[in-house]
Amino acid sequence: MHTKTMLSFDDSRKLPCLLLIDDDLVSREVTATVLTMNGYMVHTAENGTSALQQLGGRNGAPDAIQPDVILMDAQMPGLSGVELINELRAVTKAQIIVISGSHPPDEVGAAADGFLLKPFGVDVLQKMLSGSATVSSASGTPSRFDLQEPVITPETLTQFRGMMPESAVREIYAAVVADLNKRIRGLEAAIARSDGEEIRRIGHAIKGGCGMAGALQAARLGALFEEDTSANESNQLDNRMALLADLRAATRNLERILETELTA
Repeated sequence: MHTKTMLSFDDSRKLPCLLLIDDDLVSREVTATVLTMNGYMVHTAENGTSALQQLGGRNGAPDAIQPDVILMDAQMPGLSGVELINELRAVTKAQIIVISGSHPPDEVGAAADGFLLKPFGVDVLQKMLSGSATVSSASGTPSRFDLQEPVITPETLTQFRGMMPESAVREIYAAVVADLNKRIRGLEAAIARSDGEEIRRIGHAIKGGCGMAGALQAARLGALFEEDTSANESNQLDNRMALLADLRAATRNLERILETELTA
């Protein structure tokens, strides 16, 4: 069972208990860490089935978790979307907020109680829970990529360093690098077989996970892979290979920061 209670509930602040459902490991762990460091009790699940098991299923269970709010990724393998929302409604009265790196289908947005666009900050979540916001917004993705952009957004790095020891910050970005290397291998295979759907899926995962970690260069490249809509096969292959080369460079840049700035 994939569950993790990372901190005791802070009764003085009356923060809600959260269940985070996200199939992307990096996005899930970074989000859970940030929320925990801000005083929330956080349970995590890697998919809809695991979440329902933790909630005790339709018959309930004595050790079932009882979250006040569920944050669920909009795009996951297996049980997901409206079907998952309906299943969750049958076993819990928790508020259900969809989180995603792009706007979800209309039917998913309509079925949920709210929507947050990744990457989102704790302040935006708090505003939504207080009823003063319904959707977070992020700046638009640029039409081209520039490797002169910051590797990690300074604001995110400062926030992490203010919440946790340097060793924990390094652990976050080491996990991001490991995940990127895995995603690069997946993109290589998908490009070789011209699998546009898989390329866009991997791009979406990179954008979400790296966005939550503030890994700006990689997140922007993930967004460009997700857009992968060129109809011209020759241009499409050239563009994919160029983006892949940029992603490798962005990953190396992140590795250099691990070696020089985020020392153990």
